[in-house]
Amino acid sequence: MIRELLQDAETRMSGAISSLEGDLAGYRTSRASPHLVEKLEVEMYGQEMHLIQMAVISVPEPQQLAIRPYDANSISAIERAILKSNLGLTPNNDGKIIRLNLPRLTEERRRDLKKLVGQRVEDAKVAVRNVRRDALNDMRDFQKESLITEDDLHRGQDDLQTLTDNFIKQIDELGSQKEKEIMEV
Repeated sequence: MIRELLQDAETRMSGAISSLEGDLAGYRTSRASPHLVEKLEVEMYGQEMHLIQMAVISVPEPQQLAIRPYDANSISAIERAILKSNLGLTPNNDGKIIRLNLPRLTEERRRDLKKLVGQRVEDAKVAVRNVRRDALNDMRDFQKESLITEDDLHRGQDDLQTLTDNFIKQIDELGSQKEKEIMEV
């Protein structure tokens, strides 16, 4: 019973890590990356869609992204979405391809991005701790209902804390790695 509870907690904590990795990929470093724009919401035909569903995104040069829409009629909608986003990029359109030239990051912008990464890392830690709290409550309920013994409860709590510590460590490593990438000139 506790084993299933721990497996569920591990799955949910892994989800927090996956979400963090996806979000951190969207933060800009000194190199162009398709992750920067692929989750941009574009309104087309009265529907919101991610840019990755509407176009091929490539990196022809280290400081440039090229977006080739599947439907040429969607170029203006994609441009509007880019301009509306907080990326601070101006799209260049030649009728078939949208090019985004990424300027070098200033020191101030790097510090701002580092703060955003720190906030996102903290959000992921909170998510992991919430999973731990839920699992602990479930274990205590099992013990109150006499489904598990007090010894099982303590062993389960220790195992859950070890699991939580491992995930917090992974989150810290991901955050420090991204901060290092951002501060790299």
